[in-house]
Formats: sequence, structure tokens, C-alpha cells
Amino acid sequence: MSPDQDVIGDAIADETRLRRFLTGLPAVDPVGLELRAANLATRSIKKASKLAALDLAISMVDLTTLEGADTTGKVRNLCRKAILPDPEQPETPHAAAICVYPDLVETAVAEVKGTGVLVASVATAFPSGRSSLEVKVADTELAVAAGADEIDMVIDRGAFLAGKYGLVLEQIQAIKAACGSARLKVILETGELATYDNVRRASWLALLAGADFIKTSTGKVSPAATLPVTHVMLQAVRDWRDLTGEQRAVKPAGGIRNAKDSIRYLVAVNEVAGPEWLDPHWFRFGASSLLNDLIMQRRTQLEGHYWGANYVTVD
Repeated sequence: MSPDQDVIGDAIADETRLRRFLTGLPAVDPVGLELRAANLATRSIKKASKLAALDLAISMVDLTTLEGADTTGKVRNLCRKAILPDPEQPETPHAAAICVYPDLVETAVAEVKGTGVLVASVATAFPSGRSSLEVKVADTELAVAAGADEIDMVIDRGAFLAGKYGLVLEQIQAIKAACGSARLKVILETGELATYDNVRRASWLALLAGADFIKTSTGKVSPAATLPVTHVMLQAVRDWRDLTGEQRAVKPAGGIRNAKDSIRYLVAVNEVAGPEWLDPHWFRFGASSLLNDLIMQRRTQLEGHYWGANYVTVD
């Protein structure tokens, strides 16, 4: 059961009402949640539908490189892979986006121009989120000025876990304003939130603050994305749309490495949120290696025999 719409404006108005709103959300039943996630993960897809599912998953990948050793050359190569994931199968869909650090946005923008591949940038003192608001806003403005279509921000988990919900709300709102026309993904870093109830509260807090996406993880903390946590977040965006009429997006990131897992997530999207979310505008995978297995499995579906890493481009 979702909160009453009348309290949303009040929740944003002051800290006391916001706290009352978030702590008043229905508690998550962990046993029921994990059982449903496990049951849905056993669903099979008919062979005739598997190629379409693989193509959909490819089109949802945010191909990501977030290492200190990243170079302009590495980013250009990754952009080319996002544009044409399998050069021998040019009908393969392109990835949704390239995700890089702010100083490499300009390189990525130039490389993907006119291809339909978007450029996302992490910001706000990624991955810790531990910096001043002024620095976080400047980090965001740098990426937007360089041409980023999307910004992936991290919340201050220390502030959230300390119950400083108003502070977290204000920071998200400030970053949303700095994004301009760029879409904002709010990273909850669910592996540090400890409980499903905290994941639910953080999801609603981000939605209240204006997040276009709620995202599980930075990929730098374990555990990263899990199916039960993603279920909680899918429930949040479904209930948000039921309540407000506004559709928001979800992005699990980190630890999703093979096609079988990606299809399990697609089943969860369909069953928990609804088929309207089966679109790269509303659902993404944050991944660096997932695309490799999706390409190999796609080749297998098309040609009837398994293609290993020696026969496709693997990074």
C-alpha cells in the first residue's frame, strides 16, 4: 500500500514531516520479498522470445568505465563498442549510454555524436559522496557543460543512516537543479543501507527530491545490485506512478555479468513494475562486462552454437 498523495507536498516541506512520511512507509517483509524474487528468477523464456530479450537487454546497457587509469583512448574504444557492439552483426542494437568520469565526457560526446548512444557521467564526489554541496554542484555542472545527457549522483549514505533525511533531500534537489535538461540518476548504494526498509525509504526520498532514475549502486561496494533490492525499487517507482501519474526509472548496477542474470531482471521488471518499464528510457543495466556475454549469447541464438570469448570483442 502506497502513501496518500496529499502528504507528498507536506513531506518535502520540512524535516519533521519528511521523517514522518519515510518512517511511515509500509515495512518490507524480507522473507516474502526474497521468496518472490527467487521464484521469479526461475521463470523461463521461450526460445522464440530469447533473441528479443537479449536485444532488449543490450539496448539497456550503460557501458561503464570508472577507473583511475581511464584514458581518452579507452573511452573512444568503449564508445565504438557501445555504438556497434558486434561488428559482424551490424543489426545488433546499440547500448543505451556510455558512463564515464566528468573529465572524459567531452571525449565520449564527440565519439557518439549522432549515433543515439547517450553519455552519462558520475558526479558528486563519486563513489563516496563525501564532500561539500558546493563541490558536488560544481562537479555536476562540469559534466553538464561538457555535454552529458545524464548525471549519476551518489547520496551521502552517512547522512541518510544518521537520519538526516532533509539534508539528503536538499542535496538531491540542488543537483537536480544543476542538471538542467540532463536526466538525474540517484545512486543509493544499497549495499551500505543494511535493510530493505532503508532501501525503500531511500528510494522514496530520491523520488520525492526529483530523481529521474533510482540506481542501486556505484559498483564499488559489495553487495551491489541484487534481485530483492531491485524488487523494492521497482515497487517504489510503480507506486510512485500510481500515486502521482509520473513514471520514473530504475537502474541496477554492479554484479550483473551474464545474459541469464539480465533476463531475470527483465522478468522482475515486467512482473513487479509492469511492461511499460521494458524500455531503455525506464530501465538500465550499469555494467562493464555484461555486454560481452549478451553478444556471445546473441550469436549463439542466431547461429545455433556457442560463441566463446575468443570469437567476439571482449574488454
